[in-house]
Amino acid sequence: MRYRLDRRGFLQVSAAVGAGAFLGRSARAFDVNGKLRLAAIGTGGKGRGDLASISASPRVEVVALCDVDESKPHLGWAAERFARAERFHDYRKLLDQANLFDAVCVATPDHMHAPIALAAMALGKHVYCEKPLSHTVHEARRMSEAAARHKLVTQMGNQIQSHHFYRTAAQVVREGGIGKVREVHSWQSTNMGWLLSPDRPKGADPVPKTLEWDLWLGVAPERPYKRDVYHPFNWRAWQDFSTGQLGDFGCHILDPVFKSLGLTAPISVEAAAPALNQETWALRSKVEYRFPGTPQTVGETIGVTWYDGPGNKPEGEKLGLPSTYQLPTAGSVFVGEKGAMVLPHYAALQLFPEEQYRDFKIPKLEDLDHYTTWAHACLGDGETGSNFSYAGPLTETVLLGAIAIRFPGEQLVWDAKRAEIVHHEGANGRLTKAYRRGWELPTA
Repeated sequence: MRYRLDRRGFLQVSAAVGAGAFLGRSARAFDVNGKLRLAAIGTGGKGRGDLASISASPRVEVVALCDVDESKPHLGWAAERFARAERFHDYRKLLDQANLFDAVCVATPDHMHAPIALAAMALGKHVYCEKPLSHTVHEARRMSEAAARHKLVTQMGNQIQSHHFYRTAAQVVREGGIGKVREVHSWQSTNMGWLLSPDRPKGADPVPKTLEWDLWLGVAPERPYKRDVYHPFNWRAWQDFSTGQLGDFGCHILDPVFKSLGLTAPISVEAAAPALNQETWALRSKVEYRFPGTPQTVGETIGVTWYDGPGNKPEGEKLGLPSTYQLPTAGSVFVGEKGAMVLPHYAALQLFPEEQYRDFKIPKLEDLDHYTTWAHACLGDGETGSNFSYAGPLTETVLLGAIAIRFPGEQLVWDAKRAEIVHHEGANGRLTKAYRRGWELPTA
């Protein structure tokens, strides 16, 4: 299926991006008895942490819980903790009761992010959505458009953006601490523990009585249930449900790259990766992005290279780092005119050459609460940092890399205004996907 966005739609999203935090404020914040009425959709796994963190604010009232699995690790624990909240298995039935809630937290597998979030935004509900924002580029663009059109408060769940490690690093780069940036290399080099099999297992297992398997599949094509292969965790390995290692970590690790350099959309993307089968993601890949230059970069364009898979990361010595320095298992290296900055994934930055930066004053920034910041912004207090006007283009970039992995060795040229991969029908067809009959993407 071919997808193209008309120019008006792109300009609406671009204007919101240029306005910075426009989508971080609500033009019609809800305030019922001084509290935000929250509906949590997906309460197991990461959803458990999201719900606990958002509800930590005394200004939040949890009024509805929804999960396809009613067992203790999923809906069960939440129902015990929030005993007064309404309970649902099917998010569509929850959304039918729109007067019950003001905002939703979406923490499902990737393939259900956009269908749920778009349906909620169509009702005028504020949305916190886990990363990556969507399963396809088309969906990410639709979500950015909907948030802008309805003037909703939104936040993507790349919560490390709000930690002082990432905030400090972005400020050091923006203030010229390493000079203008020549190139960036980012990576996640650990093993993907969720990839248990390279192909779909045969047969079927009995579906647990606590699980609504058809609801779990949602928009994805039907397939038999297999114990521990998909639900609750290993769905990350499968193309029908996830976006691979890049999708899983890119919205975290590439976030400070976007924030510090002011990036929006790449010009081109090219990947080196083994050929994919029809089911699972590659064990290892390298993705090279080329972006337009910004005031923080050298030259008319800048390259950002992503690496993933066991042991797969750049050679630090070639980037000006000491031969004795060992790169962290995940993070980024910013190579600037004056020096280099290593930003580990969830650790303090390091500047090189060390002797040159011995007396450098690193700014002291505090942590922000990624979760309650969103909840309070829904009530008209403050703004969010990963609103969909920002998180949409970041997610699009990440997912363009996932498309490039399907076409290794081919340079894909991206026309962001037209939302089109130029002169490549196969790759362009991957911007969207087919939806299971009766589960088509909602209009928002």
